Amino acid sequence: MATDAPPRKINKYRSSSGCWTCRLRRKKCDEQHPVCDCCDALNLTCHYGDEKPDWMDGGAKQEEMAEFLRRKVKERGHRRFGNRHHSETAGSIGSTPAPNQTAPQASNARDTNTSTDGRLTEPCALALRAVKPRRVDCKPAPRGQNSTSGQPDDSLLTMFYIDHVFPFLFPFYQPSLLQGGRAWLLEMMMKSPVVRRAALCQSSYFFSLSRGGPNWETVLAQTKEAFELLQQALQVISGSDITEHLHGAARVMASIMQVQRFEIAVLSFDNCQAHLRGALALFRQLLDSARSIESLGFNSSFEAAMHSVGPQSWSEALYGHLPSAEQAAFHFSSTLLIFDDIVASTVLQEQPQLYEYHHSLLVENIQGTGPVIDLESVVGCQNWVLVQIGEIAVLDAWKQRCKRGGTLDVMESVRRATCIKSSLETGLTRLQTSTVANSENSNAIFDIFAENSTASQKPLVTLAWAYSALIYLSVVVSGWQPASVEIRHLVRLIVEESVCQVSPPALLRTMVWPICVAGCLAEPELAIQLREIIESLQPPSVFGTLRKALKVMEAVWRNDNAENLDGHDLATCFRYQGDLVLLV
Repeated sequence: MATDAPPRKINKYRSSSGCWTCRLRRKKCDEQHPVCDCCDALNLTCHYGDEKPDWMDGGAKQEEMAEFLRRKVKERGHRRFGNRHHSETAGSIGSTPAPNQTAPQASNARDTNTSTDGRLTEPCALALRAVKPRRVDCKPAPRGQNSTSGQPDDSLLTMFYIDHVFPFLFPFYQPSLLQGGRAWLLEMMMKSPVVRRAALCQSSYFFSLSRGGPNWETVLAQTKEAFELLQQALQVISGSDITEHLHGAARVMASIMQVQRFEIAVLSFDNCQAHLRGALALFRQLLDSARSIESLGFNSSFEAAMHSVGPQSWSEALYGHLPSAEQAAFHFSSTLLIFDDIVASTVLQEQPQLYEYHHSLLVENIQGTGPVIDLESVVGCQNWVLVQIGEIAVLDAWKQRCKRGGTLDVMESVRRATCIKSSLETGLTRLQTSTVANSENSNAIFDIFAENSTASQKPLVTLAWAYSALIYLSVVVSGWQPASVEIRHLVRLIVEESVCQVSPPALLRTMVWPICVAGCLAEPELAIQLREIIESLQPPSVFGTLRKALKVMEAVWRNDNAENLDGHDLATCFRYQGDLVLLV
């Protein structure tokens, strides 16, 4: 009996230009770019290209990938229709394992990503695949809202993070448009689920503050997902040579630093050391992997590593050299890592873990082209101050070791301190005389679009850090002397010349460590003034680190009349609230 059914259009789906994922699965491919509908619906990586992927070898690799995809599709089905309702709610925010350690097992990760012997079989390219919002078969939700949960959707949270959260967290980070600006943020969030989840959990938290406070169940669930992705990615990297996963390592390092900042924002300091260890290990491995090409004209292993995590941007031919998203992320994350490492060393009374890189990365080279890493462009404080704070931490660690061993040489301690103090005073003189010279206007077209609202505040931030470094040095060398004329003068300078002058007041969150140093040794009048300034910053949940610093200061003020202050120091003050309260 004849039928009116149209003829089947087999050729359309079996053309040679379909994606390799559908070809391997022997499924129809609609050849949509950059992601076909079939892969998009199942949240699989869609591989296009004239050359076959290395796993399409007609042998073991191909069969292994096919088996992985089968399990992935099956797992997606279970998760969508059943397991979704049985997943555990995270009881606390997790921690980041170092890449050379065994990562804690993530829920559902082992079944989908490992073989029976525990070896990860998913390639890094899939572990760090681009994630697109899943399609929901229901009537459209209100614009910007997730129809199933009532929460804002990922597109809204992505833009909220890029437009508001990131600039708030890093107000001084305003890279030139000729260097790509902050475009790498959007690209990384589109390409990497690891970066995407780390950013979205922050965005969701800050967005919820505008609605009366965070929904902790949602925040914890999103954070748990971010950690599961991080753990999976770290397993991939730790299970093989890092040179095979340079791009992925740069993305994971960026994610760790973002998660670190998120946990600090919600005042969860328990995992600070674990995050630092993980990021430090990745940083060292990336630099070590690039040493083989350092001889090709690069001035340092860091510059060689930057080259390795390329490739360059597609727009280089049109606009000149632009860093790739991975390069920009690696450079930004390295800057944050060095900064956090220095601040952590003042709490732990240890030499900064990256101290060996300070001279090559933070000090201006002999060609006069400026340092490789400019801390001021990210945290607002010039390199020379933080380099000397690192030197004071080294001096403090050395002094503590000598005191424990009974071998302290007071003259040697004074000699080292004199060199540090001289460098700080020289830097302060140069800063105070260069402010006017740097006020010249530029006619470059891109300067018209630049966000220069915070540029004029950088000297005030640097002043606060420099004055607090002199206080820190005095305490390390001479002990706890809040009544000292010099200490009282420096505290007053920090409060009156920096804290009270910076504008807008929200920028005070970039000066938490200096404010805490000054506050711990402040006389009652200035202590009251600092408390009023911090308490005026609203809402408290947005300025959590300053509130934490106030608690540290108040603990010191309560004990200010103690008779025995022998051995009292700033590290002791910082540890009142925990082992590592990272005031950044």
